[in-house]
Amino acid sequence: MDLPKFLLADNSNFPEDVFVLHTEFPRFLINLKDDEIEWFEDLTGENEEDIATELADLMNKAGEFYDEEMKQLD
Repeated sequence: MDLPKFLLADNSNFPEDVFVLHTEFPRFLINLKDDEIEWFEDLTGENEEDIATELADLMNKAGEFYDEEMKQLD
């Protein structure tokens, strides 16, 4: 099955929160309300400089994905 790179997620227990799930390596869930991230991968042993740059880019892309999805709902 082909999955989209990003998915929107919500939960009725957290009505004020907006989550974006990244489905490719490194998989993570980001709460856009406070930028808290839950990682689903063990990133130990990765080059810290490379992974930090990639992760910052992915977090920006997650925010951009959300913004584009919201524009389509208007």
